[in-house]
Formats: sequence, structure tokens, C-alpha cells
Amino acid sequence: MSNAVTLEETIYQWFEHFHKYPEVSWKEFETTKKIASILDELNVSYRLLGDVTGLIAEIGSGDEIVAVRADIDALWQEVDGKWQANHSCGHDANITMVLGALLQLKDRPLQHRVRFIFQPAEELGNGACAAFERGAVDGVSHLFGVHLRPIEELPIGKVSPAIHHGAAYFLDGTIKGTDAHGARPHQGKNAIDVIMAVQQMLHSIHLSPFEPHSAKLTKIVADGGSTNIIPGTASFSMDIRAQRNDQLELLRSRIEFGLKSIQQQFEIDMDWQWIDFTPGAEVSPVAARMAKNAIVETLGEEHLAEEITTPGSDDFHFYTVKKPELKATMIGIGANLAPGLHHPKMTFERSALIDAAKVLACVLEKKPE
Repeated sequence: MSNAVTLEETIYQWFEHFHKYPEVSWKEFETTKKIASILDELNVSYRLLGDVTGLIAEIGSGDEIVAVRADIDALWQEVDGKWQANHSCGHDANITMVLGALLQLKDRPLQHRVRFIFQPAEELGNGACAAFERGAVDGVSHLFGVHLRPIEELPIGKVSPAIHHGAAYFLDGTIKGTDAHGARPHQGKNAIDVIMAVQQMLHSIHLSPFEPHSAKLTKIVADGGSTNIIPGTASFSMDIRAQRNDQLELLRSRIEFGLKSIQQQFEIDMDWQWIDFTPGAEVSPVAARMAKNAIVETLGEEHLAEEITTPGSDDFHFYTVKKPELKATMIGIGANLAPGLHHPKMTFERSALIDAAKVLACVLEKKPE
């Protein structure tokens, strides 16, 4: 593009399109087609991920590869009484910011290759794994992510070189006791008693107070069908989080031990499955330093923020779990985002898209450290 005004207009137009047409995880068919059509217009080569949505573009030449990832899916949530796909996590912005960086870099002479990963299904926590398995970071030495931050973390005009996401496990379980008449509780095995024991067990787990962590029941269903029937069966779910991966694994082992002990104590059948896992951030100091330098060079020292620690999670960090030698960081963008991420009425200041695109272009253009 020949001037900043044209760059801004193009970025805003792209954002309006992606915001208007959100698609949920693994169904980002039209989103993938739109990104491909933009790449065709820019004469940038790309390949589809194949049997899943998403695609990968690449520019430049050489043996070294620096990459950036944008997640492309939306949430499914209720908005004004209607269930619909909705970009309340800002992935429409992530797509746009990364395309904006590509737009600035595509005609510049590069001493290395720059890969642009448009990844599906971040909201389900397994899109990064699918992209990894399909070669998204093959040959990549440095990987950058980007994400808008809520206003309580960063205001408009501030950019952080790293987001330290927490780690999370999710569990579903069932209890199979015996129903009993309300007048004869001794004849049954009360699932509610078991659930209360599970709740107390979670509260009795103590890790170091210097390590942020939590384990809590998030769903309990126990219904005997009548007020005078004590239910013998129940189902439950848990959300378990820690800032560090090793602490999350410690929590998991303590919970496993506790559930097995409760099963024996009440002499009931209890089954549980760890249904999902999202790792915590493994931020590379090298990648964070590159991002910091790009923020200062592009926007100025006054726009640089400290690295952010947040209890939220992101499947971006699967890339470093699966490829530990990868130097990676996710850049946090201040945008006065409110009321918050995943709120159905989330809004932010659009000028943040321009700042982010410029910072990304700068960090991706530099020779990797």
C-alpha cells in the first residue's frame, strides 16, 4: 500500500467483514475462503490445511522461518436473546491484525521467510494441535501470537510483549449410587452426599499460596425425580486452573487421589474423564525481547507495557508444548476492550488494529535472534 490512510481503510474494511460473518470452531468455511481470496488479491501463496478449516501463507525466502498465528473461530453464545456465532473474543481482530502485517511486508525485501498461520478452533482448545499436526510450525524457529486485552489489563495505546496465560484442565464425572425413599435414607447411597464430599475435597487441597491456582465444581446435576426420593445418581463437572503447567499437574494428581478415596469411602461407582487441557504459557525471553523492541521502534517507549499475567488460557501454547525449542510469545494489544472478553456485547477501539499490525510487521521483518 502506498500510504498509511489506505492501509487503515483496508484494515478496517477487512475487520468489518470478519466481524459481520463469524463462524464457530471447525466450521470456519467462509472465513477460510475470504482469507484465501484476500491472499489471492495480494498475490501471496498459501496452502489450505486440508481436511480441516484454516490455511497457511508464506512470503520471503531463506532457510529461517518466523511465524505469526491468528485464530479465526468465533464463540456460540446468546446475544439479545438469540443464539448465534459471535466474535466476542476478538478473533476477527486477530485475523485482521495479522493480515495487516502481511499487507505491509509482502513487497519488502526479507532476509528470511515469514509464515502466517490462520488457525481454526481455538475456542475448543484443539485447533492448535490440528494445525501443528498439519505442519504449521515445521521449520519455524520463532512464533508470535497477538490478542486484544480487556481494559483492566491494558488501555488503548499500550502494547505488551508477552501474555502469560494460565493452564487449565476440565473434568466430567458421574456418580452411580442407589436411590432411596426420603423416609428411608439408610436403604440408599446418596449421590448428594458424595458431591458434598467432592466439594470439601477440592477445598482441602492446598498448594503454595505463591502459585495462583483454583479447583472448583462448575456443574452439579442430581435429581431423584421427586422431592421424596434421595437421588443415587448424579453428574458433575470441574474447572481446574493454575498459572504454571507443573502446578496444574500437581492439582490433577491430588484430585485423582481424592476422587478415588471418596469412591472407596462411600462404596459407590464413580467415573470421571479429563475432557480437555490447555497448557499455560511458556514464554521465550528471546521472542519477548524481539516483541518489546518492535513495540518501542514502531510506537515509542511510552506505548510499551509490562508483560501480562492472566488466568485465562489459549491453545497457542500447545505449539511450544509440542515443540519446546520454539521461541514464542503472544503480544497483548490494549484497545479499551469492555465489558470483557467473551461478553456478548464486547467492543473495543478500532485504532488498536493499526498499531498491532505495525508492531507485528516490525517484529516479523527483523532478523530473528
